[in-house]
Amino acid sequence: MTDSFVYEALPMRVVFGAGSMARLPDEAERIGARRILVLSTPPQGGLAQQVATLLGERAVGVFDGARMHVPVETVAAVEAVAADLAVDGCVAAGGGSTIGLGKALALRRGLPVLALPTTYAGSEMTPIWGLTENARKRTGRAPVVLPRSVVYDPDLTMTLPAAVSVTSGLNAIAHAVEALYAPDGSPVVAAMAEQGVRDLATALPLIAGDPRDRAGRAAALRGAWLCGACLGATTMGLHHKLCHVLGGMLDLPHAETHAVMLPHVAAYNLQAVPAAAAALRRSLGVNDAAAGLAALTAGFDVPRSLRDLGVAESDLARVADEVLANPYTNPRPVNRPELAALLHAAWAGDAS
Repeated sequence: MTDSFVYEALPMRVVFGAGSMARLPDEAERIGARRILVLSTPPQGGLAQQVATLLGERAVGVFDGARMHVPVETVAAVEAVAADLAVDGCVAAGGGSTIGLGKALALRRGLPVLALPTTYAGSEMTPIWGLTENARKRTGRAPVVLPRSVVYDPDLTMTLPAAVSVTSGLNAIAHAVEALYAPDGSPVVAAMAEQGVRDLATALPLIAGDPRDRAGRAAALRGAWLCGACLGATTMGLHHKLCHVLGGMLDLPHAETHAVMLPHVAAYNLQAVPAAAAALRRSLGVNDAAAGLAALTAGFDVPRSLRDLGVAESDLARVADEVLANPYTNPRPVNRPELAALLHAAWAGDAS
């Protein structure tokens, strides 16, 4: 890590602890929100109703139609509801899909967002937004989309299925891995990334063994916070570019795609970034960082290949085309033959 760097702290407020959902009304008061729209996905409509009840008269409506990859059609629908209800703020209660929809409202209408995460996606800690239109996912950064407060309540994750917990946690680890070799990294980010990976690598086996393990749940949520903050502070690389293209083009499940791609992209990049590899060896307690990540992902009953996610081998060429047409910065140059080999290994589930 160089001795010369820039680190810009994001204006983030975090409320952490079991039962902290009860503090949402106080957080709404802090930002001056009087007419709040509660957002969720359809399966988490019950949680959204609980949040609305907790907020009382401040909650003027619930929109439970959040969808993966934030389709522009969904954004148009929620914008119409927000306009009809004269909303001045929103609570995003759920995972990355719901928080992404809240960010879209912040981007398009300037509405402040309070985030109540229920998974380990980490997007609540970033100023990164994403919108999908015509099977293409666009991403960008804007300070306005950063949630004003994030309320981390481990109690809300206690019923998250083990498989979803694991893929969500691996998604978070991918954020930290890329932050360790980002061109705008710093010792501060590296320290957060190393601890975030350590927390999640410790917590996920506990959760897989017993989804009601309270210590594991709290540790995973802390790790997700740290890994998400790393993503928010740095530039994304090949891993995120691949996942954005795969998700937008083929409508793949977000966390599962990250989990599948993590060991393959790590194996490709870590040989070019020894400091990042050393940090991961410490986090994972292994002698080989790429092999350690592969072993970690292999230790769970989750999808192991793009083929498991329904990707056809014939899809890989156009995925490569899209990645190479507008590449993200990356520590190791990416050419077509090597990218094709990486994608095929991920498609087949070949060990990295």
